[in-house]
Parts: sequence; structure tokens; C-alpha cells
Amino acid sequence: MKRKNFATMLCLGLMPMAGTTSAEAGQKKRVVLVHGIFQQGDCFNPLKKKLEQQGCECLIPALKPADANTGLEPLAAQLRKEIDQKWGRDASIHIVAHSMGGLVSRYYLQELGGYARCGSLVTLATPHHGTCMAYFYPGKGASQMRPNSEFLQQLDQTSHRLKDVRLISYRTPFDLMILPSTSSCWDCAQNEMVWAPAHPLVMHTPRVQRHIFEVIHSDSPAAGQSK
Repeated sequence: MKRKNFATMLCLGLMPMAGTTSAEAGQKKRVVLVHGIFQQGDCFNPLKKKLEQQGCECLIPALKPADANTGLEPLAAQLRKEIDQKWGRDASIHIVAHSMGGLVSRYYLQELGGYARCGSLVTLATPHHGTCMAYFYPGKGASQMRPNSEFLQQLDQTSHRLKDVRLISYRTPFDLMILPSTSSCWDCAQNEMVWAPAHPLVMHTPRVQRHIFEVIHSDSPAAGQSK
């Protein structure tokens, strides 16, 4: 093989790196994209397309009811079911979750055993400490997203189960859905701030997407504690 062609293939990720077996080099990263309240998952389509262009295999579960009226636990059970149906119960995964989807993902990881198979969790504008906006909507799920709810306290008590999962949490100071926006700061995660002009736009910010790509394709541990 000519040296120029070899270098080109190496840069494109078509050749195994030193110390990497052919099986490892050919294995696709599995990424679960978990939507937030009132969404159906199509908000993740642009990011999904970019991840698939990088060779990732993606899953976007459509969690129902989308307003979480019956609570966040049933949504987490649905999440587990769809992941298991697509990839089995043992395949490693990465999770990128927006807003309420971050809490659903945490419950799946912490309370339903998903932490054992998860390499990283990136949350985007997730109310880890609740949001005051949840007081303006009825239903069990909304009540669980209120500050100091029993649901959030339970997640705080079992967050140690994520010690081997790389955790990143993004927030924007212009968030009008997560009030205060600092509720997206998560004590056990690497916290980042991005100047996205609105709550749903955090996932579409180029800097955030580049970081997601880096996290998914890196096998390194979490890069530190909260900033």
C-alpha cells in the first residue's frame, strides 16, 4: 500500500490504530439519544445524522407519554426495553440526553442497572436539581422535576453508581425552561456552559456537538469535577 494512501485511510479511521485489534477498530459506537418533555425525538435527527456519518449506530426512542404524565420511571423502563431490543442486554452504549431525558436516563442508569453498560452520559439542559417551571404543569412527571422532589433526592442518593461513567452536563444561562439555569449543574459531572440562546438549541451548538463526538470516541475517564 502506498504511503499516501495509508496515511489517508488512517486519518479517515479506516485503518486500525497501533495497539487496537481489527475487531475493536471495526466496532461501531452505540449512541442513545433521549429526548425531553413534549418531544418525540426528531429534534435529534441532525445530530443523529452527524453521528452516523462518523460510523456510530444510533437509537432515538420515542418515549410515551411525551409529557411524562405517568411519571419518569415508566419512561426509564421504556428506555431500557428499547435499548435491550436493539442491542441486547450487554452491549456497551453512550447516552446523550436533552432536558427531562437526562433524568429519565439517570433513572435507567442508576436504578435499572444501566450503569454497568454505559461509557458516558452527556446531559443537555437537564434539571438535575429541578426547575421552577415544573410547578406550572400538572402530572406526576412534572412534580418529579420540581426542586427537592423525592424523585430527585433518590437520584442524588444513588449517583455514586455512576462512578465509572463519564459524565458531562451542559447548561445555557439563557434557559427559560430550566429555572434557575444553574439547576443543570451536576455535582458529580464535568459541568460546561454554552451561550445557546434558548433551551432547545443547546444540542445544536457546534461546540457542544464537537464535545459529544470527542466523548463518544474517547475511552478516557471523566475529565474532572464541576466547574
